[in-house]
Amino acid sequence: MVEPHRDVLKLRRDWLSVEEVVDAVSSASCGATSVFIGTTREDVLDGRKVIGLEYEAYEPMAQSEFRKLCDVIRERWPSVTHVCVHHRLGWVKVGEASVVMAISSPHRHDGQQAMQQAVEQLKARLPVWKKEVYDSQEASWKENSECPWASNHKQ
Repeated sequence: MVEPHRDVLKLRRDWLSVEEVVDAVSSASCGATSVFIGTTREDVLDGRKVIGLEYEAYEPMAQSEFRKLCDVIRERWPSVTHVCVHHRLGWVKVGEASVVMAISSPHRHDGQQAMQQAVEQLKARLPVWKKEVYDSQEASWKENSECPWASNHKQ
């Protein structure tokens, strides 16, 4: 019996639960669950220490782009069963999760490869923007180099 795909994107202003994301992709037909947790890291830029990130999103477009991302993943890895992404919005301090993603598949190889592609595509396509906030109380909007419109776009 073929299980229907379950794809979930949640944009949240509160703490992210890895367990909730993993539970969303759980399936008796899958022997592998691949997980990615992206955390806000402490960084020093131009002598200023990053103390947190502020995220904003265009939510209707984010849902649309997420559906496209899932379609692309399944074109390449048809065995991917479920995909779940929870992404923070608002203030995220250093050390906290900004994004949690899980992908389930019958075998680990497809799930792990799909996860790598999904993370890259999420950063490139999802309309979520981040502003770095520094210990000097200054802030700077950052562009992801994966975005096609970025000035430092990686090919």
